[in-house]
Amino acid sequence: MLHAYTGSAVRAAEQPLLDQGQGPELMARAALGLANVVAATLRTRRGRVYGGRLLVLAGAGNNGGDALWAAAALCRRGAAATAVLTGERAHPEGLAAFSRAGGRILRLTGKFPATLGQCLQLARGADVVLDGILGTGGRGSLRGVTAELTAGINALRSRASRPAVVACDLPSGVDADTGQADETVLLADATVTFGGTKAGLWCGPGEGSAGEITLVRIGVEDALGAPTLSRLEAADLRALLPTPGRADQKYSRGVLGVVAGSQQYPGAAQLACAAALACGVGMIRYLGPSSVAALIHAQSPEAVAGTGSVGESRVQAWLAGPGTNDDDEQLRRVRDALEAGVPVVADAGALTVLPARLPASVILTPHAGELSTLFSRLGRDVPRAEIEAKGLPYAREAASLTGATVLLKGASTLVASPSGRVFSQAEGTPWLATAGSGDTLAGILGALAAAVGRDESVFRSLGIGAEDRWAAIGAAGASLHGRAGVLASGNGPLRALDIAASVSQAWRSVTS
Repeated sequence: MLHAYTGSAVRAAEQPLLDQGQGPELMARAALGLANVVAATLRTRRGRVYGGRLLVLAGAGNNGGDALWAAAALCRRGAAATAVLTGERAHPEGLAAFSRAGGRILRLTGKFPATLGQCLQLARGADVVLDGILGTGGRGSLRGVTAELTAGINALRSRASRPAVVACDLPSGVDADTGQADETVLLADATVTFGGTKAGLWCGPGEGSAGEITLVRIGVEDALGAPTLSRLEAADLRALLPTPGRADQKYSRGVLGVVAGSQQYPGAAQLACAAALACGVGMIRYLGPSSVAALIHAQSPEAVAGTGSVGESRVQAWLAGPGTNDDDEQLRRVRDALEAGVPVVADAGALTVLPARLPASVILTPHAGELSTLFSRLGRDVPRAEIEAKGLPYAREAASLTGATVLLKGASTLVASPSGRVFSQAEGTPWLATAGSGDTLAGILGALAAAVGRDESVFRSLGIGAEDRWAAIGAAGASLHGRAGVLASGNGPLRALDIAASVSQAWRSVTS
């Protein structure tokens, strides 16, 4: 399992070492790791480091110092580098080392500043732009000529021949804690982060701006404390995804009740059931209109369907809500499922009929717009755009206000437990943004809740507490959904039914 931390947590872990005079050693480790990634980028682009062309954007703080020290090391290996200083001052030791190594120095501000055109010309001719403008302590937008420079470098991304951008610790313009990205953010192809991965690199716009992330250990890792975010890896999925034993039968493998679909939206039920069955759930008990049940039977004859009540159905978990918004009888069943005393995945229509308080075993699955609406019902005015810009604090707040586990869907899916623990998963593809994709995710989540929600021991083995296991189930479901989407897409368009058809293959890819 991977973990991410706030910028302040990393700085607090560094402080005792800084107080002991170990700042130069920390910076040397960071710079070495950064130089190694840039060297690898140069070898990929031109076959060698020697003769490579670097443009270093160096801010006034330690982030700029890391970039200057790394560039100095690359200059000693034969690269040619120009540093553009974006502030009135620069890290003195890093600047001196860069100068000794033969680096050229320009300034954006102060006496005799370089012109914007001159800097953009250097960027067009560079193999790598090294972004050291702002670090974890940076707040607010890039401004003035620095913002114009980053916008100009971003515009080069449309060119076939363009520099690779490597960010030092995090892309300048990204908030280290929330992932909020200013419109002037310098988009990176790779980010080299130090000590601990910053939480903002695993959230929304921040993750979308960072490219491939590399963590460099600098010696503070043991002092970081509790993480802000956790991310499940393939090994964690292998531990969590259930494997039937010799004595298992359909009831012991999990029975999932499904209240989904309506006359107007029958496909939601079909997709949810198909995805749940692809996860190997022991049985599905579907409740809904007979016309929808007929479609489910035609697609999945093993499903048990009826028009009865929630109270008459014995299940280990309920999936309630997809495609039910326009059907009063289905919404009544949704309300009953939410009060049935078993785990519930509450999706779509279910989000409109929630009781005031819920247990952690209820997993809410809103996208940003649905979460904004949910906040309105709770007396909070939070626009959708605000949630899209920085989803982490709002996912955590929604879990606290409702008592439920909240899975905030997005390119970086966040799953918040009411305890405060949050998972982040981002294995998917943009092609997953299609109608019905959320229904397949709901089906996966429901199957996992029914199959593994009762077994606290498997979660304890991964350091996950009983209350937080529902968030871990949400993270596992989001990961499996993303992996299935990648397989179904093949880097091209997909249908939601293709996702369901690829779930078993995705499952095998992490468990075999």
